[in-house]
Amino acid sequence: MDHPVFARHVGGKMEIASRVPLASREDLSLAYTPGVAVVCEAIAQRPDLVHEYTWVGHAVAVVTDGSAVLGLGNIGPRAALPVMEGKAILFKGFAGVDAVPICLDTQDTEEIIRVVKALAPGFGGINLEDISAPRCFEIERRLIDELDIPVFHDDQHGTAVVVLAALKNALRVQDKKLNDLKIVIFGAGAAGVAVTRILLAAGAGDVIVLDSRGIVHSGREDLNSVKRFLAAETNRAGLTGGLAEALYGADVLIGVSGGQIAEEFVARMAPGAMIFALANPTPEVQPEVAARHASIVATGRSDYPNQINNVLAFPGIFRGALDVGARRITEGMKLAAATAIADVVADELRPDAIVPSPLDPRVAPAVAAAVADAARREGVCRL
Repeated sequence: MDHPVFARHVGGKMEIASRVPLASREDLSLAYTPGVAVVCEAIAQRPDLVHEYTWVGHAVAVVTDGSAVLGLGNIGPRAALPVMEGKAILFKGFAGVDAVPICLDTQDTEEIIRVVKALAPGFGGINLEDISAPRCFEIERRLIDELDIPVFHDDQHGTAVVVLAALKNALRVQDKKLNDLKIVIFGAGAAGVAVTRILLAAGAGDVIVLDSRGIVHSGREDLNSVKRFLAAETNRAGLTGGLAEALYGADVLIGVSGGQIAEEFVARMAPGAMIFALANPTPEVQPEVAARHASIVATGRSDYPNQINNVLAFPGIFRGALDVGARRITEGMKLAAATAIADVVADELRPDAIVPSPLDPRVAPAVAAAVADAARREGVCRL
């Protein structure tokens, strides 16, 4: 293993650390037996005390089945573990949230739901990660319905929150309004569906979604239940066809598919267009090509400006939800997170700087505060 990246991963990227001393007999008796029995009895009588006297109030399970890892695809739970460890240290490093990677050796929807429900008492939240569509929709929906702690599929909602934040600031740069735009979303998987939902919730007027067979519209007979929703709620002009028809006169292109888009189609977009080509490592439109036809370009890569990085969202979202004991993460909380991310750099905007750096220390606290406030307003708090 000659690649230098392996040196950073030897022995894994995380460890468990004690928060209390273990230097004396008294320390041991308070941290473990016999003292711990007093706390156990108190929680047995008042289960809500688990949030105060265990790590549940600041702990998240990062759960995957390894079926849709990064751009690598269905590589299985063991190969997914380095990504889940990475997610866990981002939680800790950016928001002080303790996270445990849990890689399940099953891709059966019902079994995943059963296992996560069985694990849930030990955590304050569940971050679903790298689970393929359409199973991810059912798994998340069922767990939200059946658990009383936040459940959040980051591939969907983390991406959606940061896309909306970036678009809000791009609109500030160009002095445009969201409901005036023709927005094309290339990809109808987990991220594409969530981006569509959050843009509609934020007030987008004209959204067109494409999957591998072209524009999603109500006349197609090959749509699953999720795509039937998309067909009913988008494409107000009733367009049919593919990229050529969708991109003609479009103001915004959001790529979340991993497929490639030819320059001839991008050239059909409106003047001053915005292109967010988010597949990583290979964007749907290469940034150099996109720059020939768009005024604002964003990617999912760290080596180009305007990186749409989920780390801007998920640490602060969970921190805010845990801080108020939220039972779920609502659409209002996601919208609040997007606004908070955008506002961090609202006074520093340029076409090549529409989102904060992933390393900006202002982001997670701002997101956490906004999410906590939204949770209180919506009445989903335990604390």
